[in-house]
Amino acid sequence: MELNPDFWRRCSSCKNPIKYSANYYVCSVSTCNRKRIGYVFDSVHCWERHLPGARHKDAAAVEAKAPTFEQWKSELGDDAIAPGAAAPKPDGALSATGAKAPLTPEQQAAAVAAARGSTPQRVFAKPQAPAASKSVYKDSLESEILVVVSKLKAYVKERGDMNTSDSVSQLLSDRLRRLCDRAIENARVDGRKTVMDRDFDR
Repeated sequence: MELNPDFWRRCSSCKNPIKYSANYYVCSVSTCNRKRIGYVFDSVHCWERHLPGARHKDAAAVEAKAPTFEQWKSELGDDAIAPGAAAPKPDGALSATGAKAPLTPEQQAAAVAAARGSTPQRVFAKPQAPAASKSVYKDSLESEILVVVSKLKAYVKERGDMNTSDSVSQLLSDRLRRLCDRAIENARVDGRKTVMDRDFDR
């Protein structure tokens, strides 16, 4: 884990530095706090930005306070490295086998709060619809039709003897993008570079 004298860690969304002793947020969903991920956010807004690609049924932003430089240095111990020496590792705790094990959001917030002598707060925010996050994709990808319109209209005509409005293809494309975003996140959590059929079922 990187030990930087100027700031604690960078926000997982905007990449802005989170200073020592500053307030920050973690996601209450355990998959966002696994060993290979370890998301931290400098604001609730940045926490909300990761929701379009995540499949959260009941998500919350858990507020905590970053450690001081001395506390962070002591926590890292021999694992501390100079900036740029190696890629940062997600936060974790030592398990009984000596391997790194991820902390839950509540454990992470409680541990930091205990060190600071404060009580962690849970800040609930309503997840935004994936289509509202315009900064995630290029405009062309957000507006592009992902279904074969002629085949869609032919299917509806054959099965129901009905015409299909042009707006249906845009709606279905938006929903298909949303399903793909969730499948991409599931594949990323599993450490894969390939999206598989089972990623759409979770």
